[in-house]
Amino acid sequence: MLSFNHLVFIEVAKYLSFTRASEVLFISQPAISKHIHNLEQYYKTPLFERKKGTVTLTHAGKILQQHLQVAVSLAQQIEFDIGSVYNQQLLKGELKLGASTTIALYVIPAVLSAFRKQNEAVKISLLNRNSENVMTALLNHEIDLAIIEGKDKMANVNSQYFLAERVVAVCASKSYLAKQQTYSLMELKNIPLSLRERGSGTLLAIGQALAEHGMKIGDLNVCMRLGGTEALKNFILADDSLGFLPLKAVAKELERGELIQLNIDGLTIERHFYFIQRLGDENNGMNKAFIKFAKQCYNF
Repeated sequence: MLSFNHLVFIEVAKYLSFTRASEVLFISQPAISKHIHNLEQYYKTPLFERKKGTVTLTHAGKILQQHLQVAVSLAQQIEFDIGSVYNQQLLKGELKLGASTTIALYVIPAVLSAFRKQNEAVKISLLNRNSENVMTALLNHEIDLAIIEGKDKMANVNSQYFLAERVVAVCASKSYLAKQQTYSLMELKNIPLSLRERGSGTLLAIGQALAEHGMKIGDLNVCMRLGGTEALKNFILADDSLGFLPLKAVAKELERGELIQLNIDGLTIERHFYFIQRLGDENNGMNKAFIKFAKQCYNF
């Protein structure tokens, strides 16, 4: 398996910081430096270049990082395969998952809980960011499986359909907008609107739905942008503006009458969620097991 020197290198290369690596690995910074020195002595070449407080990978360091990314994936697959030899139902290994906000908050927790109870030997981690940042984490090998809105068209990833979710227009029950149940697309242009931040899958779905009617987000009266579904929902509850939010995210507030769902005539917004893997990782045993389990939870 990988030596501890190599594990230290992986963390330093990931964060380009000896200090951050020491925090992640719970060892001192001098110890981090010693492990990197040992590797540089072994390979007889510098792996990092240190200048004015910054750390960058040398050409040799980049080569080592690429090979170790492959080695880590192989080590994970070995652990999964060996752990499953005597008991096909008992999985062993690590599930490093990343999910966009809606999935992480409202869809995947129950699935992860059920998966953990059936597979207690599996170490699970979940990264929660917007779709764009989750994809960055996947390509940087911070996670091994992503669930995001939209089928990614990048050449170096593989997409697999998971489920669909409606996005609805809502306002606070106390808002003047609640006095009217349906608005036209022309009226929508003048309504104060609060939206998610750029890079959000929800925002992308809104833009795609508007495009079908020859409109774009720039045509709307956007008064506020907020990072995160919960932040946007709480702002809408306190404000007079209209917001577009996933139905799962506002179901309780709609039931309690705190939010009112509005109809925008002719506008239907639906997001499609996909499992995303790096190209070549489609046969990763842990990923395949979790994807199968998640789909079964949603009766696919």
